[in-house]
Amino acid sequence: MFDKYGEFNSSQELNAAAAGQLKEGDTAALFELAAENGIDKEDVQDYIDGAVSELATPLIAALGKIKVETDELKPVEIVEDWVNYITAQCTEHPEMAEAVRKKGKSIKGCIGKILKWSWKNSYTIDKDIVKAAGVNASVKMGIPGMGRAYEIIREYYLEA
Repeated sequence: MFDKYGEFNSSQELNAAAAGQLKEGDTAALFELAAENGIDKEDVQDYIDGAVSELATPLIAALGKIKVETDELKPVEIVEDWVNYITAQCTEHPEMAEAVRKKGKSIKGCIGKILKWSWKNSYTIDKDIVKAAGVNASVKMGIPGMGRAYEIIREYYLEA
């Protein structure tokens, strides 16, 4: 992930790299840069053709990073929901789209914060529920609700 061109800190950095490749006429490198950053071939072609003035808006850059990270992580169930929460936050709040693109911020780091909250806030499940589940042990759970998960996500990405 981000092996050839590195992790960009913003859509502006990504666009500067793309502009350099376009100026050099190296469209193959431009397609590689875009692929490494989760940007669709069609968007690259629009940029090459001059239909758009930059390769990626902050939202496209953020969604591209999320795509690349998600392809590597392969989340399932609740973790997939949390990734969808991150995506929703980007589409609803421009500052989140910019924050997601920052170097050092990642889905894995964000999920780690949610897991930390979950562990810290776990509670013992009622014995009748555990019995109904067919489990013969003490069970603890601490999965945050949607509102809390959104809060943790925003704190992770927007913290200084």
